[in-house]
Amino acid sequence: MELAGKKVAILAEEIYNEHELWYPYYRLLEAGAEVTIVGSGSSDTYVGKYGIPVKVDRTADEVSAADFDGVIIPGGYAPDHMRRYPAMVKFVKEMAESGKVVASICHGGWMLASAEVITGKTVTSFFAIKDDLVHAGAKFVDEELVVDGNIITSRKPEDLPAFMKAIIGALKD
Repeated sequence: MELAGKKVAILAEEIYNEHELWYPYYRLLEAGAEVTIVGSGSSDTYVGKYGIPVKVDRTADEVSAADFDGVIIPGGYAPDHMRRYPAMVKFVKEMAESGKVVASICHGGWMLASAEVITGKTVTSFFAIKDDLVHAGAKFVDEELVVDGNIITSRKPEDLPAFMKAIIGALKD
């Protein structure tokens, strides 16, 4: 198991993109990682944009960067809800500042902007939030995958294979 002993948080909130949460979840389990679903605390279950629920294991108030090797921020409209909770934003900021793997896909970049961790970084995302990322100080490129230090970003569900390959590679290092 290539990720045995590694611990990864996946953030969840209302209207998350099911593909961008469940694909990484099962891929990480398959690789041997321990995966924890972390929510804001507004509920113990969140419903995705296609109606599939996810139950939260822990809340953002209950975790710290010291607990994990990486965090994945799925898209959908969940990141717009996530960034309304200071504990979620603080967790992402602490993960980034600790040099841990911080990965976002699609609209997950909203959390990177709110956590103020992308100034001077090259990132990608769903095209609709390009301006948000640029205004947060990032250089935006329209590519399947961008790795800039410990920040890993992708645009959309079709990019998930490359996204997960990069995350698993970074967690192995």
